[in-house]
Amino acid sequence: MRLLAPYQTGLWLAEYLDIRCQLCRIYRSTPQSQLSQNYLLSNISSLPAADSIQHSLNPLPNNPSFFANLRQQFNHRFNSGLLCSHCHDSIAWLPKPFNVDIAAGTVLSIQTATYYEYPLRQAIRAFKHHEDMTKLPLLLHAISQLPRPHGCHHDNSVIVAMPTTEQRLVKRGFDPVSILSAQLSKHWQIPLWHGVKRIDDTVSQQGLTRAERLSNLDNAFVLIEKPPVKRLLLFDDVATTGASLQALGRTLLIPSETVTMSDIKANHKYHLSAYALAHGNQS
Repeated sequence: MRLLAPYQTGLWLAEYLDIRCQLCRIYRSTPQSQLSQNYLLSNISSLPAADSIQHSLNPLPNNPSFFANLRQQFNHRFNSGLLCSHCHDSIAWLPKPFNVDIAAGTVLSIQTATYYEYPLRQAIRAFKHHEDMTKLPLLLHAISQLPRPHGCHHDNSVIVAMPTTEQRLVKRGFDPVSILSAQLSKHWQIPLWHGVKRIDDTVSQQGLTRAERLSNLDNAFVLIEKPPVKRLLLFDDVATTGASLQALGRTLLIPSETVTMSDIKANHKYHLSAYALAHGNQS
């Protein structure tokens, strides 16, 4: 993945450290700990006051703790709400998970942060297709709504981000899912694992029916190394039908077409679950 251009980095920093709501741009963003949802993570730092931010971002030139202070502000900002209470509450967070079949008697549960509708739909499209870094803070806010899966931690779980092909990476210039999954890794404190490779350059999934999506992803992924832990947390930006996550899950559970039933049973020791920023709509 290539480095961001200086202007892109500047835009991201300007938005990321701004204390205004990233959606309405009028009210102050609300600390995550004060947002009125039962499922929000506990022990999240409150948003620092404006004068505190200004002080930390403008230390004396010879202050050796400048970068330490800057890093601390990033941590505070990521752990704080990026929306005001009104905008946050206007979005339906954590819709009911839905399931897709992986193998006989095995389903993959997919949990999304919200629905694929305004404002996340517009933000995701602008970020993915136009590399609009000003939309990244809103996507980070959505990521922070995903609670860490029960029983998963740094030593027994890994995040498996949806891989892309080299052709797509060259064409697009960056990999949006890798950027988002890196932030999810920080949020959950669970490492990323890159043991799956995308080996084809199938056509875009947009506009395809569910059956076409499944057929389009046949043999799209290959396992290049054995998973290091038993809990595998799959992640994609959008789960329209779940076909991409389904294909990725099948690759992890059934790595080749010549496996026997005993091989499948042996691979059932892996516990798979999937997550995405958005899926479907409320209607």
